[in-house]
Amino acid sequence: MDKVQQSADDAVRDIHEGASLAVGGFGLGGVPQVLIAALRRRGVGGLRVVSNNCGVDGGGLGTLLDDARIARATCSYIGANKEFARQYLGGEIEVELVPQGTLAERLRAGGCGIPAFYTPAGVGTQVAEGGMPWRYGPDGGVALASPPKEVRRLGEDDREYVLEHGITTDFALIRAAKGDRHGNLVFNRSARNFNPLAAMAGRIAIAEVEELVEPGELDPDAVHLPGVFVQRVLVLSPEQAADKGVENRTIRTVSAEAGVSAR
Repeated sequence: MDKVQQSADDAVRDIHEGASLAVGGFGLGGVPQVLIAALRRRGVGGLRVVSNNCGVDGGGLGTLLDDARIARATCSYIGANKEFARQYLGGEIEVELVPQGTLAERLRAGGCGIPAFYTPAGVGTQVAEGGMPWRYGPDGGVALASPPKEVRRLGEDDREYVLEHGITTDFALIRAAKGDRHGNLVFNRSARNFNPLAAMAGRIAIAEVEELVEPGELDPDAVHLPGVFVQRVLVLSPEQAADKGVENRTIRTVSAEAGVSAR
């Protein structure tokens, strides 16, 4: 039952060439930075990643993009990651863009053993009708486009719904604020959005935790993800736990007349 790993390199030891990965986090919040760095050192490529986004330039999954280790990304947006956009438009990476809520539900469904579900999100768009560019060719044309999906009218209001499939992956990399040796995890705030879902979708879920407690110390009602979904736990050092990137730092100056100091 003790799932604690000796090192980050040991935790990712069997992630192989061409493996599929569900990765938690949003932007740089709740991103398993230490595990991603260990995977980068491992040197495997052709990875098929499922994540809300691919980090930022030089941060998070963006470091694997820098080394051209990712062959396919299933995500909800490209964001401000210029290298991600360059590789996508240059035909170097295949990208499946999915509505954010649909992506979350596809991960949850996969983790719950639900093969598919219907949702109204995307009806009447290329999400359902097909034709979204998955890969561009060297000439700038679309080399591979998304196929059309099944659409059905359901419910008393006879509304249209599109069929989406659950997602499962070979591995999951996630980050939690607190965990025990059995893999029970607690997440802080927005880190709770995609991390639990990514763990559920992965056949082998690897969690880096900022604080390790002994079994029984976590209130069962406070556990966000039970240990049945987690196979390996990596305990971060205090320095690693405190090293959290900020994607966009904004500041504002408040007039002293308002009685609030500038910050």
